[in-house]
Amino acid sequence: MSAFPDVLDHLIVATPDVAATVAEFERRLGVRAIVGGRHPAWGTHNALIGLGDRVYLELMGPDPEAAATHGPRPFGLDRQRAPKLAAWVARGVELDALAALASRHGIDLGAVFDRSRTRPDGSVLSWRMTDPLAPRMDGLLPFFIDWGATAHPAASAPSGGRVLALSAEHPEPERVRLALDALDLDLVVGKGPAPALIAKLATPRGEVELR
Repeated sequence: MSAFPDVLDHLIVATPDVAATVAEFERRLGVRAIVGGRHPAWGTHNALIGLGDRVYLELMGPDPEAAATHGPRPFGLDRQRAPKLAAWVARGVELDALAALASRHGIDLGAVFDRSRTRPDGSVLSWRMTDPLAPRMDGLLPFFIDWGATAHPAASAPSGGRVLALSAEHPEPERVRLALDALDLDLVVGKGPAPALIAKLATPRGEVELR
């Protein structure tokens, strides 16, 4: 069983306003997120904070300079009214085989995509990932990413501390645990009134909880 510290690649905070959330998180965490880049396929952009070796926090929101998008943005961004810890992303390899394995257990990870984005310095990051729009139990199941030979984004992001714990809540926690077991993932899931991810971070401003 893979525990979350061993497989966690990054956490995603979905926000209606990336610039405002960068300022808010600078106050809360004591570090200012660096501009990441744009995702033309989604009409989104992001900012990043490093959380240790090959782990980072991504603040993602609608790109005000993007052209009209076709289809929904990921992580509920079209209806998001406040920042929310919306997803966690796990490292993976052989993603096509992983998606097929999940499907045999009744878990829809969606198709596997090749994606890229251009950094402000003009360099290009490329990766493969399972579909973030797939119905992953309201984000409590991760989607999977493989950076291949691309430099990991955490390497160039300002350090904001590290992840102390990651857990989840759900009205039917056992159903989530069974799905996690099928994906060989070990994540604590407790009973709660609504699906939620909870991350505890050690930061320059002390311990911070994200939901």
